[in-house]
Formats: sequence, C-alpha cells, structure tokens
Amino acid sequence: MKAQAEFAPQRGRGVIDRYREFLPVSEATPIVSLGEGGTPLIFSPRLSAIVGRDCEVYLKYEGLNPTCSFKDRGMTVAVSKALERGVFSVICASTGNTSASAAAYAARAGLRCVVVLPAGKIASGKLVQAFAYGAKVIAIDGNFDDALVIVRELGQRDDFAIVNSINPDRIAGQMTAAFEIVDDLGDAPNLHLLPLGNAGNLTASWAGYREYQRAEKSATLPAMIGFQAAGAAPIFHGRVVENPETIASAIRIGNPASWKAASQAVADSKGAVDIVSDEEILTAQRWLATNEGVFVEPASAAPIAGLMKCCDASRNPAFSFARIPEGSRIVCTGAGHGLKDPESATAPTARLKTVAANEEAVLRAIDF
Repeated sequence: MKAQAEFAPQRGRGVIDRYREFLPVSEATPIVSLGEGGTPLIFSPRLSAIVGRDCEVYLKYEGLNPTCSFKDRGMTVAVSKALERGVFSVICASTGNTSASAAAYAARAGLRCVVVLPAGKIASGKLVQAFAYGAKVIAIDGNFDDALVIVRELGQRDDFAIVNSINPDRIAGQMTAAFEIVDDLGDAPNLHLLPLGNAGNLTASWAGYREYQRAEKSATLPAMIGFQAAGAAPIFHGRVVENPETIASAIRIGNPASWKAASQAVADSKGAVDIVSDEEILTAQRWLATNEGVFVEPASAAPIAGLMKCCDASRNPAFSFARIPEGSRIVCTGAGHGLKDPESATAPTARLKTVAANEEAVLRAIDF
C-alpha cells in the first residue's frame, strides 16, 4: 500500500511539472497540460535477437501520449508560453500529428487554433482529431512545405503564435523524451534511431541528451540515426525535394524546418541519415505489430525498417551495426500510434468473411 501511495501522485503530472528546471517556464507561466510524457520504454526481445551480440533494443512508444504522438511534449510548452504572452490564437502547418496536438492543447487553454495542411495528404485519424478538438482547418492546394511558408508569414502578426517546431519552445518540450530514456536506462543508449521528417524530433532528442549530460545525469551520448522515406529524403540526398511522396505521411516533407540543426546533431553524435523504401516501412510496421505487439503509424516504422537495414551489410547501410560494441543499447522512437494512420493497415479487414454462429464453423475458420 505504501508503494501505491508513493506512485499515485506521479500519474498525469505532465512533462513541465516533471522537468521544469530544464524548460523555459517560470512561476508566471500558466501551465497547459494533458498529462503528456511518461511513455513506456519497451524492451524488444525479437529486435534484440536480430541485432545479436547481446545488444538490447528498446522501443520508446510515444503513441501513448494524450493525442497519440510525441508532438504533445513540445505542445504543452509552446501553448503554455503562448498563453503567457497573451495571444488569442495558435497556428501551425501540419502533416497531421502537429494539427491534432495543437488543436487539443489550444482547446485545453481556451485558445483558437488554425491548422494549414496539404489537401488530400493527411491521414484520416489525424484529420479527425483536429476537427474534434475544434480547430479551424484550412486545406491548401500544395504540400507541407507550402503550408509552412504561409504559416511563417501569418506568424509575423501579433494575433498568432506559431506552434510548429520552428518555435524553440516546441523543441524544448520534446527534449523530455530523451530525459525519460536516460531516467529509465540509467544512462544514454549507445544508439538512438528515429523517423526523420521535419527533423525537429531528432534535433530535440539530441539537445535533451546533451542537456542531461551537462547536468551530470548521464555519462554518455548516443549516436543519432535518422531514417527518411526514399521518396521524401532531402537530408539524405542533400537537396530540397519539390514533390515528396511516401506512404508515411508524417515524414512526407521535402524541405525540413530543422534540417540544419538535425544535420549538426547527426554530425556531432557521429550518427547517420539513411533511407528506407515504402515497402520496407510497411513490412516493418506489420512485423512490429505481429512480433512485438506494438502498433505504430508508418512513419514510426521507418526506424524499425532502418534497424533491419543496419543489420544487413549487403544493403550498404549508412550506419552498419557490424561495428557497434557488443552489449550496445539501442532505442527506436515510435513517434505515433498506428491508429493515427489506419489506411495503411486496413487491407486485411476487406478480406474478413462472415461464418455461421456455431462452434464447428468457427473452428473451421480458425484453420491454424
């Protein structure tokens, strides 16, 4: 009973309350929280076996945040600071997850929320969230990069606060995922693999590891490895992609806002940027769900596909696991829940057949 009593106050505290000393808030900041953070770091025995040599692979499952993505960590800080500054509206460009998070936290704060997004390019699970939380959704005839240009311009007005990752408050909040990983492992992992779209998550995670090391809460730093979809890989190719295309809508970005910062983080950490195909992403998504019981959206399966590539020297990975030390600890970020982007996983439902309501028919249908 004592252990239960001690644990109970930890529930639903939110990342600002837990990591206030590392975040740009003061006693005057009105905290807008939905109890984000505290997501599980799940040991993956089957991925660990694929890597071999006593290495341990963990999944940081950010799909269990309030709006089912990692964006909530930064949004609690960005919206709290917007409320502190006295603005009445927040605005964002989005491939989906940012719109859901911004809308939820704006609703919590009593602020208006405007979302600018590319028409026909947003997964249904994310679009539904934005509407459910009461956002004003504007669809444009263009891609995410076009949407962000418009948002940057509107953000110069006094009545809007931009809550994309170009806002440093967002990056500050997203550092907390790295804090939690270190808290759980006792030190930083050797490698951290992430999906790479607008590049804010990789940038923030690296900043978080460095911040914790400065505070002497960890002794080491990980190599940061980002994975882009082959059809939307500007950082990998070193050039803007005018018309990015990939099934992984969350990373369908041709000109990442945090490109420079993420590239510096990769270089400083002695990491790498690599690409995986849409087919590899969808295969990894299914594999993770059926072998580890963790369902992530396609973009979040990119680092799983990437890990498998890193283990196969014949595929010429940008970062070969053949050179990592025995017993290395590897973290893969699952940035969003699979139900955020259900279209990619619904094919089996179309093949579902109805059988008679009796034991014999059900046994025949089971057919193991």
